[in-house]
Amino acid sequence: MIPARDALARLREGNRRFVAEAPSRDAVEGRARRLELAAGQEPFAAILGCSDSRVPVEIVFDQGLGDLFVIRVAGNIVAPSLIGSVEFAAEQFRTRLVVVLGHTRCGAIETTLGQLQRPVENQSRNLRSIVDFIRPGIEGLLATDLKHDHDALVHAACRANIRASVNHLRHGSNVIENLIQNAGLMVVGAEYSLETGVVDFFDHVP
Repeated sequence: MIPARDALARLREGNRRFVAEAPSRDAVEGRARRLELAAGQEPFAAILGCSDSRVPVEIVFDQGLGDLFVIRVAGNIVAPSLIGSVEFAAEQFRTRLVVVLGHTRCGAIETTLGQLQRPVENQSRNLRSIVDFIRPGIEGLLATDLKHDHDALVHAACRANIRASVNHLRHGSNVIENLIQNAGLMVVGAEYSLETGVVDFFDHVP
């Protein structure tokens, strides 16, 4: 088991390699590594990220097979099945770091903002379910001066949604809350910049 702070350092170092275009040769795994992992896995971090094709988690953090337990869903929302996936990683593999990874210019966020400003009546109920998860964390921003600056509004909304998902994970599961209090589990938020490739960890991250 890798402590949360050490896992966080590994992710930061991997992202620095990615941004510098100097990937580690260890991230390129061959047959021997595949066979080793066939017997079991011990991912050092769990990442709840967005499904966006521009944010491939293992590449962004320069990690290889078996390193990360990755959960991807549009808008990095926290639905019950996704909480269950995080619980599984934390209990089954003793993974002690969970990162909610959002990104700049998130389409799910822009869709939700558009729905809040100009409701679409014939939106599919499946897409609406994603919007409904995102809505509570960002709708208050429309009551601020940000509503007059679209780019600033989207930027603030992306980070607000990440914080809302982090909070939901920290307090929406007795299993996760207990592991945070008693077993060193850390749940943190981060935002990936599509423009620079840099992952910014925030929300009181050490």
